[in-house]
Amino acid sequence: MNGPTGPADETSVNGGDGGGEGQSETDPGSGVLRVFGRQLKRFRVRAGIERPELGSRTGYSASTIASYELGRRVPPPRFIDQADQVLDAGGVLQEMKEEVARAQYPAFFRDAAKLEAGAVELHVYDTHIVNGLLQTEEYARAVFTMRRPLLSEETIEERVTARLARRKLFDRLPMPTLSFVIEQSVLTRPLGGDHVMRGQLEQLLLHGRRRNVEIQVMPNVRDEHAGLAGPFTLIESQNARRIAYVEAYKDSRLYTDRALSVSSKSSTVCCGHKLSRPASR
Repeated sequence: MNGPTGPADETSVNGGDGGGEGQSETDPGSGVLRVFGRQLKRFRVRAGIERPELGSRTGYSASTIASYELGRRVPPPRFIDQADQVLDAGGVLQEMKEEVARAQYPAFFRDAAKLEAGAVELHVYDTHIVNGLLQTEEYARAVFTMRRPLLSEETIEERVTARLARRKLFDRLPMPTLSFVIEQSVLTRPLGGDHVMRGQLEQLLLHGRRRNVEIQVMPNVRDEHAGLAGPFTLIESQNARRIAYVEAYKDSRLYTDRALSVSSKSSTVCCGHKLSRPASR
């Protein structure tokens, strides 16, 4: 898709590789968290409730409540719902839940995450690890634990929670069409150990039985390969826009040139061998 005034629209989304220990001042997500934190504290003070009491009534420690109020941690949706009710916030805190949820993703991925959640079609090509949408909790934790520079335990748990939350896409109605092409080498790389990888392979088989999901494997011996430039995702939006998402170190880009996206999809998706086939076929 070309814009009305010139060449194809190419959006660069800079913000690091997701390896940071928290939200930086230049991270747009940090502003959302600070605003939420101030609102949370305002309602707590108005209700005459101290942090320990709010923590005990919601199942969190006083130090965690302090981190939420200071915008240092991403509060989960469950806490936001509970806090809104306990503090009689009238839905104000709940209204911020979507923006707060986006802040749990690395800054470079937030725009892509929003597009992914609303996609009618998603076509994914992966070369290094199993795609985040298909990962088990154990596999995702292994991926983040191995990240360099090392992430704190708190950050790892936040990233795992955010990754698992993306799986809501599989159960959304109307059902999106989802296709995945995975390099064979990914399936033989036992990230997290044999037990974790076995669970991951079983999950791939389960997802492949869904009517709206197709998973293919790119064999190592394939002498013709359309994805040598690396992993990418093609997203078809509800308004019929075709967007390509490409991720690299400390950078990601969203391309909306339809001709480029269509050619990439047609030359890549057809090159794999079926791991599993939708039940309706």
